[in-house]
Amino acid sequence: MNKNNVIAYLLISTFLLFSATVFAVKPSNAETRYSAMGTDTPAGLGGTLPDGQSRIVRVTNLNASGEGSLAWALGLARPRVVVFEVGGVIDLAGQSITVTQPFLTVAGQSAPAPGITLIRGGLNIRTHDVRVQHIRVRPGDNLQPKRSGWESDGISVAGENAKDVHIDHVSVSWAVDENLSASGNRYKGYGQTAERVTFSNNLIAEALDYASHIKGKHSKGLLVHDYVRDVAVVRNLFVSNDRRNPYFKAHTIGFVANNIIYNAGNAAIQVNYIEREWEGQSTGPANARVAVVNNQLVYGRDTYSDLALVSVRGDAYLTGNSVTNLMGEPMPITEGAVNSLASAPSWLTGYELWDADEMRELLVASVGATPWARDAIDTRIINGVATGKARIIDSQQDVGGYPSYKQTNKKFDIPDDKIAEWLLGYL
Repeated sequence: MNKNNVIAYLLISTFLLFSATVFAVKPSNAETRYSAMGTDTPAGLGGTLPDGQSRIVRVTNLNASGEGSLAWALGLARPRVVVFEVGGVIDLAGQSITVTQPFLTVAGQSAPAPGITLIRGGLNIRTHDVRVQHIRVRPGDNLQPKRSGWESDGISVAGENAKDVHIDHVSVSWAVDENLSASGNRYKGYGQTAERVTFSNNLIAEALDYASHIKGKHSKGLLVHDYVRDVAVVRNLFVSNDRRNPYFKAHTIGFVANNIIYNAGNAAIQVNYIEREWEGQSTGPANARVAVVNNQLVYGRDTYSDLALVSVRGDAYLTGNSVTNLMGEPMPITEGAVNSLASAPSWLTGYELWDADEMRELLVASVGATPWARDAIDTRIINGVATGKARIIDSQQDVGGYPSYKQTNKKFDIPDDKIAEWLLGYL
């Protein structure tokens, strides 16, 4: 698919994904819990702007901190649309950026080639009304020893304030804990954890296995922790993550649709909980309740020989899914105590389902940051799916190490009254 077709596709798919419900394919059941799951957030275009302030905040350098840096822009206490007049690598030197101020759009699509890549750290989102688009996050092991305890997520969305968050068209790889996660104070129930979160159109790949995590082997794709609800995981490509592709734990409610999971190791989509984690708590665990629709698990060279799409204990509405092994033969959809639900417990409002026969071409063409101008790492990962050479890795050093791109710069004028239209023009 050439650049013009990719751009046209992105415009159309953005409209379909977040359009009014008239375009949605929906289950007809009154018990289904409908939610926009954060896709309707105004993000940086919401909130009240102080007099004399502009919503546009410009990142002008690749420093880890200080005025003009990404960390500085994310820390400002006002509604803001963060744009980039610089492209290249931001080395966080082992310190992730924590976002606590709401009404934020991170518009990575505005950066000049090669775009924006964060290394040796990630993003921690602890507030509401946030949209992050078209950046690459590659924490790696920070060159720390095996099992040393350095355990960075790629992007985490956590806490009682983390509501209405949309992580879209990002490339996340080489995390030591999870590439992506949604969590909070899981023993205090709903309202104390993240809610209404969508992970869409992302390339979620190569979570590190035997690296610096204190537990040892820990290659994990995407975790939805206990008591997190209204989470959508849609149109993502998971590549070479051993487990959690994604994983919904106790009391979670979610919607998982149109994802391709390639070369998972020991688990693909998980619904489960760990009983011992609830010992001594005032409440006990309960099954996750998840709609699992039109997803594909495709075995790779590291995939366990009898791996099912969904395991191992929980409630799932299952339709339109498939599993194929290395010989192209069908394999089981479920394993363990997965209760098949007659109707979807959750549905992303306005979501347009893709048919299985068109999904692979659309996903490969569109996932991740700036798919019209992928960096060498994303290109290698995508090619690994096409050639069957993708593998689970232990360190970024196994695949060439951290990127080092030459800094680029580009200034631009943005009309304050037409920010949304201006951003759309970058697609």
